[in-house]
Amino acid sequence: MQLAFVLYKYFPFGGLQRDFLRIAQVCQARGHSIRVYTLKWDGEVPAGFDVVMVPVKALSNHRRNEKFTAWVASDLARRPVDRVVGFNKMPGLDVYYAADPCFEDKAQTLRSALYRHTGRYRHFAAYERAVFSPAVGTEILMISDVQLPLFTKHYRTPLERFHMLPPGISPDRRAPANAAEVRAAFREEFKVADDELLLVQIGSGFITKGLDRSIRALAALPAHLQRRTRLMVIGQDDAASFKRLARSLGVAERVEFLKGRSDVPRFLLGADLLIHPAYNENTGTVLLEALVAGLPILVTEVCGYAHYIEEADCGLVVPSPFSQDTLNRMLSDMLNDPDLRQSWQANALRFADQHDLYSLPERAADVILGEAA
Repeated sequence: MQLAFVLYKYFPFGGLQRDFLRIAQVCQARGHSIRVYTLKWDGEVPAGFDVVMVPVKALSNHRRNEKFTAWVASDLARRPVDRVVGFNKMPGLDVYYAADPCFEDKAQTLRSALYRHTGRYRHFAAYERAVFSPAVGTEILMISDVQLPLFTKHYRTPLERFHMLPPGISPDRRAPANAAEVRAAFREEFKVADDELLLVQIGSGFITKGLDRSIRALAALPAHLQRRTRLMVIGQDDAASFKRLARSLGVAERVEFLKGRSDVPRFLLGADLLIHPAYNENTGTVLLEALVAGLPILVTEVCGYAHYIEEADCGLVVPSPFSQDTLNRMLSDMLNDPDLRQSWQANALRFADQHDLYSLPERAADVILGEAA
């Protein structure tokens, strides 16, 4: 078959983008042709991919999106395909990969009534309705069971159109046999002393991921603990306001910012704890990447994958409603207890061996290609 994959932007370090690439490559490996429509592509183009750069611009994102979908629809009319697979909500999709939470629910619960009279709201509401309305036949690949009841509440989408996927953690995130050697080399390279404690926060979108909460928690550590704790932040975002926050709290020298990079597994093996106090998060793939690497995790309950941390007993989950004091206390307790961190590491690695945390691309391809059981 000829398949069309549609997403607004591709860059190598986004969770949605990595999932798209792996799903498309599985489909390609099964003998199907891949065409990609996008506004921007950063990084290498895989062999055999036909990447179509859509030449539209606009002053606002929603107007640009409308021009994008119109251009793609026109091109598909001239060059038809067998399936159109979208990774952003838009009209005309045969299959939608639901990486984003329910827009309508957020608009009604987190925004004012005035917001629902804006052009931006009308655009994104219409594009979401074009996917989830009972009047269309789009198949929906779900990665968070938290979101399913929200979509059915607002759109009455037939349940048979939803396909729940397992996580899709890349095997290269698993702790290798030489994990201890990788850890030692990493800590030597980044000059992390044996008695230092290294926190990592990984992911683009520093505001949503709760980086301000992490910096505040670091600043609230007891002095003797703070002196030997460092925070490394990895992601593609503007760090300026967070650097100012760290300076204002007196911990600027304890926080290091790094751009998105391809050697994240080394950081997961070299660190002592992953902190991820997100404000909202549909899933949180990095949580499971840390789990399969054996890295203890501190995460907020709102993350879709937070329940795996509780099930694996490999860290702590900050309950809702969020309290900064609770996060501060939990972080201090975790850093103060090396035996418990070691126990969490063993629990995580055992869980990674016993549960399917890896087959998302294959299961998604089954649905796209009509091969699902």
